Amino acid sequence: MRIKIPVYQPALHGNEEKYILECLRTNWISSKGSFINEFERKFAEYIQVNYATTTANGTVALHLALLALNIQPGDEIIVPTFTYVASVNAIAYMQATPVFVDSEKRYWQIDSTDVLKKITPKTKAIMVVHLYGHSCDMDALKQIALDKGLYLIEDCAEATGTLFNGKHVGTFGDIGAFSFYGNKTITTGEGGMVVTNNVKIFDRLQHLKAQGLARGREYWHDIIGYNYRMTNLCAAIGLAQLEQIDVILKKKRQLAQWYRVELEGLPLGVHEECCGVRHSYWMISILLDNAEHRDALRAVLTQEGIETRPLFYPVHTMPIYEKISCDIKLPIAEDLSSRGFNLPSWPDLSQAQVAFICSHIKNYFSSSLQYKTINNKTVCTRV
Repeated sequence: MRIKIPVYQPALHGNEEKYILECLRTNWISSKGSFINEFERKFAEYIQVNYATTTANGTVALHLALLALNIQPGDEIIVPTFTYVASVNAIAYMQATPVFVDSEKRYWQIDSTDVLKKITPKTKAIMVVHLYGHSCDMDALKQIALDKGLYLIEDCAEATGTLFNGKHVGTFGDIGAFSFYGNKTITTGEGGMVVTNNVKIFDRLQHLKAQGLARGREYWHDIIGYNYRMTNLCAAIGLAQLEQIDVILKKKRQLAQWYRVELEGLPLGVHEECCGVRHSYWMISILLDNAEHRDALRAVLTQEGIETRPLFYPVHTMPIYEKISCDIKLPIAEDLSSRGFNLPSWPDLSQAQVAFICSHIKNYFSSSLQYKTINNKTVCTRV
């Protein structure tokens, strides 16, 4: 079936072409060039953090963050199971141990009460993930990290533009990592960013990401480093995207509202926004009341050329982490994963397209269910 409405595509309406052509005309196309420095500076300014350094992608941004914190084999890192697998893979790269934590039910983020239960003498850090553009409860999590003497790492891959109590995510902990993949709120094609307010951590990030090159001596490497640098071409796209971020965020929040109005009264809910959070709606996600409808509804939308994607599978249920998870049950994350999926969420989606998508969701339920109102709540039964 041909896709008429993709789940995501970037909005490239600014200076992307102009800046790319400047790279080509000046021959600065690799990991040196003015756009890298400018993108780092402007991004740090936008999120109000002291230091920012670009990386080749979001996964290596996480790996670089863990390297800079000197995470060691056998260290335990607390991480939500309800996340994209890259969060956990970065921990595995370090031969550290991911300790999986459940989610809180209403907003889907890491459950701070479960975090407290999972801390042991081996715990070195808490990695929080701001999932689908919503922030975690950073007041509670920062306090836990301070009380227990743990590093606080923020995976902000899906949360550019997300605020918690007026402050941008990625600036609460010791270190934050962002992704600029093609389906992210702003994109560089492939790319990432690591941010921190700690100058010693920043210096270590810079040292590690450029093959461990020593300062003041050409081609002399005093540690084993990595080639995790972003190209000037990617940074040129990123800078052009950053110039448009306020417009992009406004459009995405408008999309969420259109979906919310169109889907009102159906046996599902659009991902909520918690008090004190500005949700950036990287993905506009819905949660069905009944899991049995998830795959059937997605199939109907696919037939109409509407692309969707399921919510992430809990990482502890994946074969690659079975030995670590030891058959643990994290029921809220497992339930959320089974009932939810992402709707088309790109910034230039029109209100008419949203109405078209929602009309097929409505038709699905009207053909398979009948509704009645009990105590002002819409409930449904099989026809």
